[in-house]
Amino acid sequence: MKVTDHIKKAKGEPLFSFEIIPPIKGKNIQELYDNIDPLMEFKPPFIDVTTSREEYVYIDRDGLLDKKLTRMRPGSLGICAAIKHKYDVDAIPHVLCGGFTKEETEYLLVDCHYLGIDNIMALRGDAMREEKYFEPTKGGHHYASDLVKQIQELNKGNYLHEVIETDNCANFCVGVAGYPEKHMEAPSLNSDLKRLKEKIDLGADYVVTQMFFDNKKFFEFVEAARDMGIDVPIIPGIKPIAVKRHLQLLPQVFRVDIPEDLVDAVEKCKSNKEVRQVGIEWCIQQSKELKDAGVPVLHYYSMGKSDNIKAIAEAVF
Repeated sequence: MKVTDHIKKAKGEPLFSFEIIPPIKGKNIQELYDNIDPLMEFKPPFIDVTTSREEYVYIDRDGLLDKKLTRMRPGSLGICAAIKHKYDVDAIPHVLCGGFTKEETEYLLVDCHYLGIDNIMALRGDAMREEKYFEPTKGGHHYASDLVKQIQELNKGNYLHEVIETDNCANFCVGVAGYPEKHMEAPSLNSDLKRLKEKIDLGADYVVTQMFFDNKKFFEFVEAARDMGIDVPIIPGIKPIAVKRHLQLLPQVFRVDIPEDLVDAVEKCKSNKEVRQVGIEWCIQQSKELKDAGVPVLHYYSMGKSDNIKAIAEAVF
């Protein structure tokens, strides 16, 4: 079922969903199941599965370093199929511009269609570690808007190199990212909202935001988006702080602000166990306020761990 249909079916009652990351190559998928299992009691209608782009590794060959491209966390589509089969919930693969040609993207979308996957999260993706700025893959898309356009063309039966008349077209529901504190590369929040509006005009069906820790910024973002004519569901993405180094890491990587009250509370902690509890309590208050405001879904970035998300969901749902 499409995310938008799940939201309609809920009739205004906020839903619970979460995002997971594939295990590193060589790890057992059972560890992932062990972290999904405790969250199933909250009846998530869908689970997002991230996709990692390629990265360089250096292999020592007799004293010479051989530079090779690899993917450390492959298997997103396989995990989606496994989740759909094991838990009977919709699994949403993240599809990236970075690291994929348009043809590779088309093949991936065809596989999703064959697997009965109804939803796609269309993202540009991050720059590679060696890149200062994002550089598109040769033969790939520059922007998420280009990816949205390709998905919608496929929904019409328009493949890259041919138009196929068929009664069995894909009918993907497309999600895109939104940034309450603007994308790090955007010159302003307003220009960033214009890019988001472009993705909606091209056929994106819903928005999931990057993490934020101040609900006021989310509410202001939604209001500005509505004023610009963005009328699709906007789903808040939420992440509980779990370790003290998140105070430096999250602002550096995601360009988000952390409220002073939360910073002070974390800095007073004597262990990461205490930090984890502070993160849970802050996230519970965030979630309750967002739920009372009538958001369609509360979407949690679990990073593959479920104990803190379970504690939050128990207090909110």
